[in-house]
Amino acid sequence: LCAMQQQGNNSQQRRPRRVINRNCEDEHLQLMIDYFSENSIYTETQFQCRFRMWRQLFIRIVNALSNHNEYFQMRPIAIGRMGLSPLQKCTAAIRILAYKSLVDCVDEYIRIGECTTTQCLQKFVRGVNEIFGQEYLRRPNNNDINRLLQIGDARGFPGMLGSIDCMHWEWKNCLVALWGQYHRGDHHKLTIIL
Repeated sequence: LCAMQQQGNNSQQRRPRRVINRNCEDEHLQLMIDYFSENSIYTETQFQCRFRMWRQLFIRIVNALSNHNEYFQMRPIAIGRMGLSPLQKCTAAIRILAYKSLVDCVDEYIRIGECTTTQCLQKFVRGVNEIFGQEYLRRPNNNDINRLLQIGDARGFPGMLGSIDCMHWEWKNCLVALWGQYHRGDHHKLTIIL
C-alpha cells in the first residue's frame, strides 16, 4: 500500500507544467506603439495619467534599472525566444504601484504571469531605492530647505515648506444636515479640509 501511494505521489510530481504562450515579443511591440514610439497612440498627458509620471522620467528609470541590474535587460528565455523587455517589467511594477493593482491584473495587457510580476515589483522597488535613494529618498538638507522656501515664496506662500495639505478652514454657514460630517471632536467649529 505504501509503495502504491509513493508511486502515485511520484506520478503527480512528474506532471509537466502547463506553459502559457504569452507572446512577450508582440506585447512589447504593442506597448511601444501605444506609449513609446515617435507617433504613439496615447499622448504625453494620457501617459502621465496612466503611469503617474512623465514619459521622460519613466524612460530614465527604465534605463537606469537596465544598466544597474541584469534582470531588467532583455534576454533569451529557455524556449529560445526573447523574454520580457525592460519596458514590460517596469510597466508592470509601475501599474501595480500607481493603481494598487493585484499582481495578476497586469497579465491581460502586458502579458506577465503572477510570479514574474511579483519578482518584477520586488526588483523594481529595490533597484529604484539603490539607484535613486541617496539623491531623492532622503531627508532634506539645508540647501534643499532653502530652495523649497524660495519656491514657496515665489508662488506667494512665504515661509511654507512642503504643501498645504489637510488645512482646516472654518465653515461659518454650514447646513444643519451636514453638521456631523464637518465637525471634529476636538474642535467646536465646523471645518472643511482642503
